Amino acid sequence: MSGKVDPQLFDDLTWRGLIHQTTDENLPKWLTEGPRVVYAGFDPTAHSLHVGHLVALLTLRRFQKAGHRPIALIGGATGMIGDPSGRSDERNLLSTEELESNVQSIHQQMQSVLKFDDSQGAMLLNNFDWMKGYGYLTFLRDIGKNFPVNVMLSKDSVKSRLERTDSGLSYTEFSYMLLQAYDFVYLNKYHDCTLQIGGSDQWGNITAGIDLGRRMHGATLFGITSPLLTKKDGTKMGKTADGAVWLSPEKTSPYAFYQFWLNVGDEEVGTCLRYFTDLPKETIEELDQSRSEDAGRRESQKKLAEEVTRLIHGEAGLTKAINATETLFQGGPIENLTDKDLLEIFHDVPRAQIERGQLNQGELTIIDAFVVAGLCSSKGEARRLIDQGGARINNEVVSDSQKNLSPDDLASESVIVLKKGKKKFALLRCE
Repeated sequence: MSGKVDPQLFDDLTWRGLIHQTTDENLPKWLTEGPRVVYAGFDPTAHSLHVGHLVALLTLRRFQKAGHRPIALIGGATGMIGDPSGRSDERNLLSTEELESNVQSIHQQMQSVLKFDDSQGAMLLNNFDWMKGYGYLTFLRDIGKNFPVNVMLSKDSVKSRLERTDSGLSYTEFSYMLLQAYDFVYLNKYHDCTLQIGGSDQWGNITAGIDLGRRMHGATLFGITSPLLTKKDGTKMGKTADGAVWLSPEKTSPYAFYQFWLNVGDEEVGTCLRYFTDLPKETIEELDQSRSEDAGRRESQKKLAEEVTRLIHGEAGLTKAINATETLFQGGPIENLTDKDLLEIFHDVPRAQIERGQLNQGELTIIDAFVVAGLCSSKGEARRLIDQGGARINNEVVSDSQKNLSPDDLASESVIVLKKGKKKFALLRCE
């Protein structure tokens, strides 16, 4: 590799709070001496990455923008075993076919964050490609002999599991460290990779790879870990009551993704702006100041939600998310939204089922619709609501109490949104 690198990268990572540990005090200077190849690993245990993967993925992006070359390593082999780090039980093992499908999907997602498009661009590699031909005896002879068991037992990820009385550690998971360590050695030998990054729970795996590289080839390798991002209550950032927040729009819609960042607490939003956006220091500090003066304006959360949603879902996804937010909270028009979007936006409001034939034949009056949906207890109440201008269909005021609903009143493929007053919603869903 050749070219200039940004000498301020390490200082920027430090300011953003992304440096938890480094394996060498000379690493900051070493990074300024020329382009380095740096990698982070991602286990393809699901069809999508989630918010928990973003710190490592965006840190790779920062290295790439600073002139270094990133490797996104998909753990097709290690994903078949499962990393015990930070876990209290063993993962379910996936089939080769499931893993391959996951790898392809994850690659597509990474393309919105990393540039893979030239000879110096990011590389996407899969460790199954070099592990699939490794025989058990050969692996033990070449790799296993370089791993002192007492060192493996001293790693926090192993000790924490061995100390539990309700669940132990299988030999399969115990072997994970050997596989990940060999990844670093392989990437160094064949791709000149000399730096691994990961969360602080990966420290044991990273240092194991550095030690293995030294033992096998006399290689000098480096590692950086970032803090695990947690909320005020100590739980991991990236989960809601409904589960993980995914990068895939099929698993978490752009609206729900946007809302997740919009609802980040004041205690965490400053950290999130530093971790998950490319906003410069001056802008982030201005937002910090604005938050301290008037947190109720939520400027930090709005900017965070806008920046991260644009990065992952593009301008179209961001526009869709903002439109959906305005639909729910500001009474904006309902347009260009799908059934899935509307059902997710209004996931906790009452809903009723109607037959499509009722719409096609004009058999359902607006009065009946409000009663069926549960927004009004009687036809008389529904009529008064309409006459007083308090009834809306798809956020449009309805003034004709004699109106019959038709397919033109559908907001999406099969959903009609009814609103009573300023805040009460209900959905009608056509069979």
